[in-house]
Amino acid sequence: MEGDICRTEFTAGEEHQGWNGYMHGGLIAALLDETMAWWLWFKGISVMTAEMTTRYSLGVPVKTKITVESWCEEEKRNRLFLMAGRIVLPGGKTAVNARAKFLKIDPAQI
Repeated sequence: MEGDICRTEFTAGEEHQGWNGYMHGGLIAALLDETMAWWLWFKGISVMTAEMTTRYSLGVPVKTKITVESWCEEEKRNRLFLMAGRIVLPGGKTAVNARAKFLKIDPAQI
């Protein structure tokens, strides 16, 4: 956590490719989902993903260190969390944006 942003770095290998030289979109979505969930986890909130929308603007090259960021945009009724995240390429361009809804859960019920 850096302030109110959850941030991590990742470098995809060739085994993470979809198209030649670019990271697979499903793995990109998984990185975003995890980083948004970790923002909540760091706040002591147990959640499950309810819905996620991912918008791909630029390819994410393999063998390149990327930054994954997430933050909370809104909390509704202390049960639903509206989260956002993005993949930032070296140089600062945003390659992928995501928005998701996470439902608060009782870990004892899992």
